[in-house]
Amino acid sequence: MTLEEALSFGKKTLEEAGIVEAALDAWYLLEYVGKFDRSYYYLRYKEELTEDLAQEYEGLLKKRAERIPLQYITGVQNFMGLDFKVNSNVLIPRQDTEILVETALGVIRPGMRVLDLCTGSGCIIISLMHFAKEITGIGSDISKQALLTAKENAKGNDVEVEWVRSDLFQNITGTFDVIVSNPPYIPTRVIDTLMPEVRDFEPVDALDGREDGLFFYEKIIGESGPFLNAGGYLIFEIGHDQGEAVSAMMKQAGFEGVRVIRDLSGLNRVVCGRKG
Repeated sequence: MTLEEALSFGKKTLEEAGIVEAALDAWYLLEYVGKFDRSYYYLRYKEELTEDLAQEYEGLLKKRAERIPLQYITGVQNFMGLDFKVNSNVLIPRQDTEILVETALGVIRPGMRVLDLCTGSGCIIISLMHFAKEITGIGSDISKQALLTAKENAKGNDVEVEWVRSDLFQNITGTFDVIVSNPPYIPTRVIDTLMPEVRDFEPVDALDGREDGLFFYEKIIGESGPFLNAGGYLIFEIGHDQGEAVSAMMKQAGFEGVRVIRDLSGLNRVVCGRKG
């Protein structure tokens, strides 16, 4: 079949499987298989796709139709303009999380020490190290496999990060000027209602925020004192309905200037406060 026919076949296959962005995903998979861009496609869309590439494309379409996330199929996700390797051991970086990075970049200065708790793919601390020069970055996670992925991403993006396997602050030493975290924050009861791509394929331990979704916020806020320098910042990504609860926790713990930042959709997405 031609490139045009392949794309049409891919779109139809994914539509029949109930994939919301069927046309877009069909294109991304064709682009991934053929290693070409849209300009190439529009110039040569009548060309035949080789048999090997056609079979590979059909195989990837089958995986996507089974609701395996596109990024786990291609193995990569762009975040803050950087490419990150992803797999089933880490959450797929999302555009909403860029708000957390941008908020942190607004307070980070040269010479600061920055800690990223629950680092996963490492996308947050690696992005901060890339854009904020002359800082020291530490990324921690309880998952050994997640840290292996994060290490690969640091190497791929040419930044030096210290990685620590730790259950939150358990194995962390020293103090920091900024602590950032995108912890698990989905209430346990909600997990089963998520999209199949998330519920069935992304790591549950990185999603489950226990009964009310606030477990890790409470724990990090409560334990952050000895690790955060005076005047240091604690910055979280939150669920859209958690701004009031998390900001109240921070204020009660003595944090000053606590504010909730919205994402591009106008939803509460980040809470930031400064240690008094």
